[in-house]
Amino acid sequence: MLEQESPGDPHAAMPLLDLPVGVVARLATPPHGREIPSRLGDLGFTPGTALRIVRRAPLGDPVEIEIRGYRLCLRLEQIDTLFVEPATGASDL
Repeated sequence: MLEQESPGDPHAAMPLLDLPVGVVARLATPPHGREIPSRLGDLGFTPGTALRIVRRAPLGDPVEIEIRGYRLCLRLEQIDTLFVEPATGASDL
């Protein structure tokens, strides 16, 4: 399980599902004992990669994500184990 970071810590990892629409973040290294699902890894979801949620469906599922210059729609259950960290500096999507 991900350790709790102190409130206000700019480097605190948060679940990708909690990322607001339009905010750029970087994919965090998975907590010890977990890994990024291989299908997502094949699609470019690797630690340190910049991404953003473009939009959410009216009922919240699926979500459209922009990563590595392309967009894809994924169901919440496919990305519920991913964590992100705030991106520093300018967006490089």
